[in-house]
Amino acid sequence: IPPAAGWDYWTLPLSLPHLLGTTLDTIPAELPYLTAEPEEIAVWRSAVGKPWPDLGVGLVWKGNPRFERDADRSLPSISVLAPLEEVPGIRFFSLQKGAEEEGSAVQGSLPMVELGLQLSAFAETAAVIMNLDLVITVDTAVAHLAGALGKPCWVLLSDSRAEWRWLKERTDSPWYPGVLRLFRQKISGNWGPVIADVKTALKAQTEVGSS
Repeated sequence: IPPAAGWDYWTLPLSLPHLLGTTLDTIPAELPYLTAEPEEIAVWRSAVGKPWPDLGVGLVWKGNPRFERDADRSLPSISVLAPLEEVPGIRFFSLQKGAEEEGSAVQGSLPMVELGLQLSAFAETAAVIMNLDLVITVDTAVAHLAGALGKPCWVLLSDSRAEWRWLKERTDSPWYPGVLRLFRQKISGNWGPVIADVKTALKAQTEVGSS
C-alpha cells in the first residue's frame, strides 16, 4: 500500500515497461554494463591456467534449492552433462556452488577444473568468467552476470514455467543481444535433447576455433 502523502504519482514496478512504452527493440541492452576488476581478472587468469589451446567453458548445473521451482530449472545431476565430454578441444570449469560442487569431482561424470568452492563473492565469479570463452548454465544469476559482462553464455531452459524474461520460443534474448543463446526443452523434464543440441553447438564452436 503506498503512503497517503509525499508523492506525486505511483505505479507498480512491473507496470513501468508499459507506461514507458518499452518494446523488444527499445529494451536497454548496451553491453557490457558490468565489468570485473582488472586485478581480480589477473588473479583468476593464473588460477584457471590460462592460456590454453582449448575452449574454456564454465558450467553451472544447479540453482538455489530453496527456490520454489528449482526442480524444474536445475539438472537432476551433473551426469546429464556427460555427453559434452565427447566434444574434443574443450576444458570445462565448474562454477557451481553448494553441495553439488563438493560432489562433482567424486562423481566423475564430466572431467573439469573445480572452482566453485574457491568463489566467495560474485565479483570473483565475474573475474573467472572474464577468463573463459563461454558459460553454459541453467537459469540462475550466473546467466545474467555473464550476459551483463558481455560474455557468451548458453542458458538451458525448462519447458515448465520458464522465467518470463526469456519470453517464448526465442533462441536469443533482447536483454543480452548477441551474447545469450537459449536452449529450450521441448518436453518438460526431458533434458536429453537439450544437451544433444548443446553438444552439436559446441562441436561447431570448436571447429570454427580450429579453422
